[in-house]
Amino acid sequence: MDNPTNALLLQAAIATPLAAALLLGLGLTGPRLARQVAAVAFTVPALIALWLWSQFPANAAGHYQFLSNTATGLQGFGISLRLGLNGISVPLFVLAATVGFAAGIYALRSGAERLQTYLMLLLIMQSGLLGTFASVDLFFFYFFHELALIPTFLMVGLWGGRDRNYAAMKMTVYLTLGAMLSLLGLLAIYSRSGAETFDLIALRDELAANPLHVTTQKHIFGLLLFGFGTLVSLWPFHTWAPLGYGAAPSSAAMLHAGVLKKFGLYGLLQVALPLLPQGALADLAVAFPAWTHLPAIHTNWVWVLALLAGFGNVLGLGLVTLAQRDLKQMIGYSSVMHMGYCFLGVATLSVAGSGGVVLLMVGHGLSVALLFLLATSIHHRTRTFDLAEMGGLAQQTPVLAAFFVAATLAGLGLPGFANFWGELTIFVSLWPFSHWLTAVAVSGVVLSAIYGLRAAARVFFGPPSVQWQGVRQANPPADLDWSERLPALALLALLCFLGFWPRSLSAAADQALRSSPAAPAAAVSDQR
Repeated sequence: MDNPTNALLLQAAIATPLAAALLLGLGLTGPRLARQVAAVAFTVPALIALWLWSQFPANAAGHYQFLSNTATGLQGFGISLRLGLNGISVPLFVLAATVGFAAGIYALRSGAERLQTYLMLLLIMQSGLLGTFASVDLFFFYFFHELALIPTFLMVGLWGGRDRNYAAMKMTVYLTLGAMLSLLGLLAIYSRSGAETFDLIALRDELAANPLHVTTQKHIFGLLLFGFGTLVSLWPFHTWAPLGYGAAPSSAAMLHAGVLKKFGLYGLLQVALPLLPQGALADLAVAFPAWTHLPAIHTNWVWVLALLAGFGNVLGLGLVTLAQRDLKQMIGYSSVMHMGYCFLGVATLSVAGSGGVVLLMVGHGLSVALLFLLATSIHHRTRTFDLAEMGGLAQQTPVLAAFFVAATLAGLGLPGFANFWGELTIFVSLWPFSHWLTAVAVSGVVLSAIYGLRAAARVFFGPPSVQWQGVRQANPPADLDWSERLPALALLALLCFLGFWPRSLSAAADQALRSSPAAPAAAVSDQR
């Protein structure tokens, strides 16, 4: 029996940032009090998330815990604000709370203009992210995502850096298109299921007993694949991401790249595969007769996804990342590249591969958020993102150098960090699916090591450039202060904790994935 207090705490984690944003938006606090209110609102969800994680039962077997059911006035349409967490959503909820805490604490000392408005938008974004991963109702799953997405556009447009207007417009176009395709897919599930509800638990039960026709599953899965894929920056629908992250203020980039971009992958694991288990595997010629001339092995959505992710995201964008000379752009392209591993894990349709995706989503979210935070800290000290204009920074800022090297090693999958277990599990699961795609994926690790370690060497070690030498003599840089160390330490601590104890998240995720109706399809894939 669930403790009802935990259900109330789950609601409080989502409501606290939203209530604080309302106070700041109405101007009911002065500047100093606004900072204090925001600090509390960023901290409370993080503490609640850690508590709920510790209370999540080891024998949940895929069932939702901490369930609540709040009337909305839309129950006649099958819509209700129902919140809960299962083994797949707990890791993402913890990720959202932790990165939100780090981004919020960093924003408090950012010196941004109109700081109160900046914090208000960040709090709305945080509430939307937490609501997305806690929603059991598909309507609110989508609603909370949009709630988190809108502040992103505003923050890039108002507080962004170079090319911010173009970046905000491009993000708006791509992400709106992806969101609309996703919405069409969700509405199609609602209308064709006959369950007359958006409740994910009821939909799973109904479609497990009365599955949709294979052709219908194929069409809907395609909508969700490209809708969610665009939101995650699946190649070639990725070009909004590096540009947007390069222009975004640091806290917005941390939350979007670290957490919000996981919405699409989460949707594939939590919604598309369980509700449409045959939609990923059936021959595309059944739904698209014009495609009958394609080789049979390449005519299902799984192979379309695997080819786009392997050769587009991992190999293609890995080479593009290698060519970057701007630190923030390099991190942005690297973030998009590593989403290719997650897509490859989804394509295996195996419990192990999907479990690796969950672990890698958390590890990647923590490491890329940490890298964006540290990149901005480097910019504050060097006044540039150009790698050619840096060098020797470790002499004055050893703590900053240590954090950056650790985040870089985490990003390339070094043992001891959460990313390692996610990547390793995906590679092992990918091998029976395709040997040569596994080779492509492993080549991405080599590319990651080259550009990551090269960036660390150029920024922190070796002789300083002529430009940086002049800046350093005129204004010697200080090391990280505690307003920067605290959020960085929170992200790095969780990365290391999961690196040494991955089962604290993976055990519940594996149980939820094994209980999914997509498990039979996964068995077919494993025998391929």
